Amino acid sequence: MTPRAVGISGGSCSGKTTLTRRVFQRLGPGQCVILPQDDYFFGLGDAPEGKGGPNFDHPDAVDFDQLCAQLAQLKAGLAIERPLYDFPTHMPKAATERTEPRPLILIDGILILQHQPLRALLDLSIFVECDSETRFARRLTRDVRERGRTPESVQAQFANQVGPMHDLHVEPSKVHADIVVKSQRCDAAFDDLFRSITSLI
Repeated sequence: MTPRAVGISGGSCSGKTTLTRRVFQRLGPGQCVILPQDDYFFGLGDAPEGKGGPNFDHPDAVDFDQLCAQLAQLKAGLAIERPLYDFPTHMPKAATERTEPRPLILIDGILILQHQPLRALLDLSIFVECDSETRFARRLTRDVRERGRTPESVQAQFANQVGPMHDLHVEPSKVHADIVVKSQRCDAAFDDLFRSITSLI
């Protein structure tokens, strides 16, 4: 059977990654694999001219060419060496992760629906809506705990990059989603979402 690809998007800390992980946990690694957009960031200062950071919420920060190529390989039944990104250093790790094709491929990321070539590879797309206040509170907790950030730096980045880029690139991409679900309803709607996703395989 040809592997199917499902894109799960939404704003930073909207709940898209939680939804992605729940689907993965329900199906298991024998049926499902995740491609996180975050692992395809260009390294800070190590990107082609005009690409890369320091604004990681802008589409140019993501190596969509590599993401699309590797997704196409998985859909063709081929294994890939998936990049891994190190957020404290803002650089790709030296190691990669061998990723085998599975019946269902989940692509998780804030910018995946604004990139037309990637959208063309998706068999289903979901957008998780969430208000700005909730997303900021969640991001503050995550970045301080998991990424070694200070509260002040998280607040400044949200105000100067995350929020404006969400309004410019992420929120408008919602029109391309097959399914739009509010973050607060993800739990209640999970069984329906899961049925829609697994109907592909």
